[in-house]
Amino acid sequence: MERIKSTVSTLPLYFVFPGDLDTPTGGYHYDRRLIRELRLLGKDVVPVALSDRFPTPDQDALVDAEQKLSAIPNGAQVMIDGLAMGVMDQLVSRHAKRLCLIALCHHPLALEAGLDPGQRDALHHSEKRSLHSARATVVTSPHTAEILRTQFELDANSILVACPGTDRIEFAPCLGNPPQLLTVASLTRRKAHDVLIESLASLADLPWQARFVGGDHFDREWAQQLRAQVNQQQLDRRIDFVGAVDNLQPEYQQADLFVLPSRFEGYGMVFAEALAAGLPVIAARAGAVPDVVPASAGILVPPDDAAALAEALREVLSNSTLRQDLQSGARQAALALPGWRDSAILVQQLTEELANRSEY
Repeated sequence: MERIKSTVSTLPLYFVFPGDLDTPTGGYHYDRRLIRELRLLGKDVVPVALSDRFPTPDQDALVDAEQKLSAIPNGAQVMIDGLAMGVMDQLVSRHAKRLCLIALCHHPLALEAGLDPGQRDALHHSEKRSLHSARATVVTSPHTAEILRTQFELDANSILVACPGTDRIEFAPCLGNPPQLLTVASLTRRKAHDVLIESLASLADLPWQARFVGGDHFDREWAQQLRAQVNQQQLDRRIDFVGAVDNLQPEYQQADLFVLPSRFEGYGMVFAEALAAGLPVIAARAGAVPDVVPASAGILVPPDDAAALAEALREVLSNSTLRQDLQSGARQAALALPGWRDSAILVQQLTEELANRSEY
C-alpha cells in the first residue's frame, strides 16, 4: 500500500478486540504495543473490548458487539482485530458504509490446526466477507499479505504489512548443563507441542531439559492430552509446563536453544525474540517462519515431521561449534529486525491516508 506524508489526525482510532488485552499471547502483545506506540506518536486510540467468546461467539457476544459498534460515531476509524472480525461478517457489513473499517489480520482463522473441513470452509468464507468490508487490512507479515491476496482475493493495494517490533534482549550466553530448551507458545494444536514431545522422546539418550512456557486456557482438552503424552513418554522430569509468564526475558536468557515446530505462523514474534536473545532456533518451515529465521540462525524442518525435528535437535545438541555458529547468526539477524515504533508509524500513516480520502 502506497504511503503519503501527513500530520497526525485529530480523528481517534477505535481499536476493537475480544477479551482481555493483557492476554499473554503474541497477537494480544502486538495489539498492546501497537496501541502504546500509536499513542506515543500522538494518536488518540480508544480501546473497545468485546466478549472473550471470540472466535466462537455465542448470541450474547454478537449482540454485545453490535451494541458497541453502534455506539461508535459515524465516520470514525475503527480497527478490528481479526480474532473477532473474521467471524462477524454480517455485523461488519452492516457498519461498513458508516464507519471506516480497518481489519487487523494476524493470520487467517481458517488456518488454525484441528479444524474439520466444514469449519475451515465456514471460517474462510466468513473472514473473506469481513475483509472485503474493510477499507484496508493490516497484516503482520508479507506471507500473510500474499495469502490474503491469493486466497481471499484482496487487492494488494489495500493491504499494509506492519511486522511486529522486537524488543532488544540483553544477550546472556547460557552454558546449560544439561542444555536448556525453550518453547514459548500457548498450548494449542497449531503450535505442535505434540510433535516436539514425540521428537524429544527419541532423544532420551542426550542430556537436555525443556521448558514449555505458555497458557493452556485456549484449549484445555488439548493441553491435558499434551501432559498425558509427556507422562506416557516418561518425560515428566525433563519437560516442565511453566504456564504463562509476564516477563519472558529471563526465560530467553536462561535458555540455550529455542524450539517450536508450529504448523503455521502468521509471523512468529517469539522467533524474533529468540533471535534477539542470541538463541539458535529449530522450527518447522511453515507460514512466515522462513521470513523471520534465516539459515544462519537456525534449522527449519518440514511441518509435522517428528523424525526430522529430532534429527535437527540431535545435531545442534551434539555439536557445540554448530550451536555457537547459530548463536552468532541469531545475533546478526536480530540487528535487522524492526522496532515497534517502525510498525506504528506505518499504521499511523495508513490512518492519515484514509482520513485524507474519507468519503464519510
